[in-house]
Amino acid sequence: MKLLEGKNVIITGASRGIGKGIAEVFGKAGANVAFTYSSSEAPALELEKELSAMGVKAKAYKSNAASFEESQELVAKVLEDFGGIDVLINNAGITKDKLLMRMGEEDFDTVIEINLKSVYNMTKAVQRTMLKQRQGSIINMSSVVGVKGNAGQANYAASKAGMIGFTKSVALELGSRNIRCNAIAPGFIETEMTGKLDEKMVQEWRDAIPLKRGGNPEDVANACLFLASDLSAYVTGQVLNVDGGMLT
Repeated sequence: MKLLEGKNVIITGASRGIGKGIAEVFGKAGANVAFTYSSSEAPALELEKELSAMGVKAKAYKSNAASFEESQELVAKVLEDFGGIDVLINNAGITKDKLLMRMGEEDFDTVIEINLKSVYNMTKAVQRTMLKQRQGSIINMSSVVGVKGNAGQANYAASKAGMIGFTKSVALELGSRNIRCNAIAPGFIETEMTGKLDEKMVQEWRDAIPLKRGGNPEDVANACLFLASDLSAYVTGQVLNVDGGMLT
């Protein structure tokens, strides 16, 4: 039997990058996947088709996780379409990198709203269903930057560190109902976004990592697979660094 056979999963921000990698690994593991996108409709519909071809139920939803109302509506639709929610992966996120002296209020507010407020919105929206089922796994996509900080990313680091505090609190609140909540802190993950960066600079980053390579979306997805499945039945309130040893 596949690890996530018959489980219903919501992944926010999954039309590309890490989110897409998670959706693909979960589809192969037998999960039914509901996922959101904000603007990339064509890649989202392409992914929906790809997942459906694996023999699982898959559906793309245009939804803004930073909106409380849209998150409530999304979860209601997913429940209607899928009949239950076993796993929530809060993956939607953006960056607006600038040194603090150049960072405008909007640069700060938007990143906090999309990266951190969305985690509150979506967790709140699925909580009642998981409480009724007396089981569930919530996985929040943080970052090594949320653990150690990074110059030029005060807004992003604050959002990702906030996510860790939120994760630990939810784990304490919902543990007695068999609902687990964990965070993943990816390091340097190579996606289409990093493909646009200067190759020499990227190679310097790789050389500074103990495993001497950047991660790929599948590396993060496999950690998610562990936290979503019953293999991690006794793991909650944790932050799993998937960073090639960067923070060691």
